[in-house]
Amino acid sequence: MKAALPLFGLLLALHAQAAPLPETVRIELAKAGIPVDAVAIEVREAGKPAPLISLNARRAMNPASTMKLLTTYAGLEILGPAYRWKTEVYLDGRLENGILYGDLVFKGYGDPKLTIEEFWLWLREFRQRGLREIRGDIVLDNSFFSLDQYDPSAFDNKPARAYNVGANALLLNFNALHLRLLPNGEQTTALLEPELYGYQLINRIITSANLPCNGEDAYQSHLEGHRIVLEGNIPALCGEAQDYFSLLPPEEYFFAVFAALWQELGGQIQGRVRTGAAPDSLPAFSTHLSPPLSEVIRDINKFSNNTMARQLFMTLGTADAGTASIAHSIISIERWLGNQQFTELVLENGVGLSRTERISAQHLAVILNRAALSPYSAELEASLPILGMDGTVKRRFKDNEIAGHAHLKTGSLEGVKSIAGYVHARSGKQWIMVFIINHPNAKYGQAAQDALIEWLQKLH
Repeated sequence: MKAALPLFGLLLALHAQAAPLPETVRIELAKAGIPVDAVAIEVREAGKPAPLISLNARRAMNPASTMKLLTTYAGLEILGPAYRWKTEVYLDGRLENGILYGDLVFKGYGDPKLTIEEFWLWLREFRQRGLREIRGDIVLDNSFFSLDQYDPSAFDNKPARAYNVGANALLLNFNALHLRLLPNGEQTTALLEPELYGYQLINRIITSANLPCNGEDAYQSHLEGHRIVLEGNIPALCGEAQDYFSLLPPEEYFFAVFAALWQELGGQIQGRVRTGAAPDSLPAFSTHLSPPLSEVIRDINKFSNNTMARQLFMTLGTADAGTASIAHSIISIERWLGNQQFTELVLENGVGLSRTERISAQHLAVILNRAALSPYSAELEASLPILGMDGTVKRRFKDNEIAGHAHLKTGSLEGVKSIAGYVHARSGKQWIMVFIINHPNAKYGQAAQDALIEWLQKLH
């Protein structure tokens, strides 16, 4: 674990000289029916100790996905930007003439990005190493993460949504299914990836001329044994629809994907899937390495990938412990923060997909300031969505002269709307901005946040 940089002394800055909230921001808040008391804002120039604007900045707020800024920057400092996750496979048996008389054992260490493409290439390597047929079981060792029982429906009672996939030391392809729905007359063509061994797709979705585009999903997916059933309808004239969802338990998903790809590559398998432990006395048959952390955090922040962020948060707990747990991760972050008392900080999963997580706008700004002065500043800023160009702020200020002049992470939950990051002003100054709304009308607060971005970008 790297020692924390001694930059949190910036918290001792005086707030007496803070500027008032710009009138344009106040007007937009009033239009949205959001009282100033429900807003927390901190603005400061990067590298400067005192804020330009500080409004309710010490108050504990639900930050939604801007909490990922804490998790990803902690990852850069604790693990290092070149950190890679490994996944190992063992031959627990005898390999003769391409036939494994025994079990094939996978052991995971929390890789956030073991995608279907990477997995296919890895299995191809198995074939090149001489493995052709498996006459034992597929054994999955996910013991590196010590997890309490996870309920994917606990957050919003939508257990099949891809963002509710829990952390897993042996997570394959985000445990997600990618569905494409193509209107085809009165029928709908359904394309599902990846292919799942032993599962059948039952498509009962039809097209409807009465449904508006961009409306609420009018179709559902569920499991009936080993059948994935799609029911409902989609708009007839709105083109292709796409969705990601998760229906299978992780172990069953892993095996179904593995078996389908293994057969596609010409391999054979006779056993079943079960959980177990990797053999301590044997060397790994092959080891797969993830992309470096500096690349992983781009996916997390630009696209607000909750599953990958959960994996990173869990991994932070391994800095001082042999296995990962939420408790270990919280302790690791507290140590990284140093002597400063983030007394309002509440961590549940480090993702922001939570009703209980809390941080103040002031402390989030302090973290961004610390990052701006660190050797890893380029890595963190490059991971943030570029205003008007990509990620979750692609459509904000699009085709406007301000586009490209800010790197900002957004967050949104019912009753929460947040944005935080860096705004590059015409003057050449870099402004750190944190703007969090906790109010029933929060979803209407984007115009107020945009007004502050525009004001800062033009500030001399």
